[in-house]
Amino acid sequence: MTTQRERIILSPPHMSGDELRFVHEAFESGWIAPLGPQVDAFERETSDYIGRPQALALSSGTAALHLGLRLLGVETGDVVLCSSLTFIASVSPVTFMGAKPYFVDSDEDTWNMSPRALERAIDDLSSKGIKPKAAIVAELYGQAPKWDELMPIFDRHDIPVLEDSAEALGAEYDGRKCGTFGRYSVLSYNGNKIITTSGGGMLLLDDPESREKAFFWATQARDKAPWYQHSEIGYNYRMSNVLAAIGRGQMLHLDERVEAKRAVYERYEKAFSDIPGIALMPEAKKGKSSMWLTSITVDPDETGTTAMDIWKALGDENIESRPVWKPMHLQPVFEGCGYASHDDGISVGDRLFENGLCLPSGTSMTELQQDRVIETVRKALKR
Repeated sequence: MTTQRERIILSPPHMSGDELRFVHEAFESGWIAPLGPQVDAFERETSDYIGRPQALALSSGTAALHLGLRLLGVETGDVVLCSSLTFIASVSPVTFMGAKPYFVDSDEDTWNMSPRALERAIDDLSSKGIKPKAAIVAELYGQAPKWDELMPIFDRHDIPVLEDSAEALGAEYDGRKCGTFGRYSVLSYNGNKIITTSGGGMLLLDDPESREKAFFWATQARDKAPWYQHSEIGYNYRMSNVLAAIGRGQMLHLDERVEAKRAVYERYEKAFSDIPGIALMPEAKKGKSSMWLTSITVDPDETGTTAMDIWKALGDENIESRPVWKPMHLQPVFEGCGYASHDDGISVGDRLFENGLCLPSGTSMTELQQDRVIETVRKALKR
C-alpha cells in the first residue's frame, strides 16, 4: 500500500505573519464590521502603490466590476465588449446590468484581447447599427494586453474601458502599473491571488465624485437623512475592517511575491526549454508580468500527448493543475452572444483552451515541490 504524496496546490495563500499585527489593531480598535481605519489605510496604500488617486475597498472583484459598469452608465440592452479568454467573473456583472456581452478573441503574443479582433468586433457591431457602451479588458494570468494598440482603438470609437486587473496586481506595461489604463480598474484579493484578504476586491478611480457615488451604492445607497431612506437601489459591497487589515500585511510583501512568481516561471521555462511542443505563455514585449499562474501549451502533434493527459498525470501525483480558462464565447450560459475571432477561421482562444494548462505557481513553493511538478510533466510526455 502506497502513501499518497503531499498535495501541491495551484496557487495557495501565502501569509507572512505581518497580517496578525494589523488584525490585532483592528480587534483592539473595536472596528470589526465594514468601514474603519484599516479599510481607510488599505485603500490609501493601494492607491499609492498603483498610482491612482482614489480606491474603494469592496467585498469582491466582481462587486468592483459591477460598480464600475454602473459608473459607466451601462443599462439594459447595451452591448459591452469583453475579453473572451477569462474567468466568468469578468463578464457576469454585464448581465447584472441587463446588458449583453460581445466577446473578443486573444492574440498570440499576450493571450489577452487582440487589437485585430477588437477592430473586427467594432466593425461587426457598427454594421448592425450598434455602438458598444463600454469594454471590459481582462489582464490574463498576471499579464497586460497591448495597451498601446488597444487604447487608440477605444479612444477613436469613444468606448470607455473597465480594466480587469484581478489577476495582474503588481504587473506593469510600458513602465505603468496594471490598474492605471482603464477609466476604472479592478483588483481581486481572492484566496488564490498574488496577495489575498481571503476574499475582497478594490475599485480604482481618478475622481473623488465617482468614488463617492460608488461608495454610496456599495453601502446600500442610503440617503442623507436621520432615518433609513433610499432613493436608489444599492448593495452590501464594502470590505470589512478585519479583511482590510490582512490586506495591509499582505501589501508589505507584494513586490516579493511578484519576484517569487517570476522565479517559478523562469524555473519552469528552463526545465521545459529542451522539449519540442511545450511552450510557456509569452511575456508581452513592453510588459512585466506578475506571472500569477505559469501556463503552458502542449502541441499534441509534436509531443504525442495532450494538456489533459498531463493534467491527469499531475492529478495522479496529488498535484493540482488547471486547464486554461474555457473562453466565454464557448460557455453555454452565453450562447448566442457575439464573438470576433482574431482572424477568419482562426480563434486563438479556442486553441489556447484546447492545448493550455496552468501549473502550480505558489509563491511558497519549494524547489523540491517544483521538481516534483517538472518530473511528473516530463514523465507524462514520455508515455
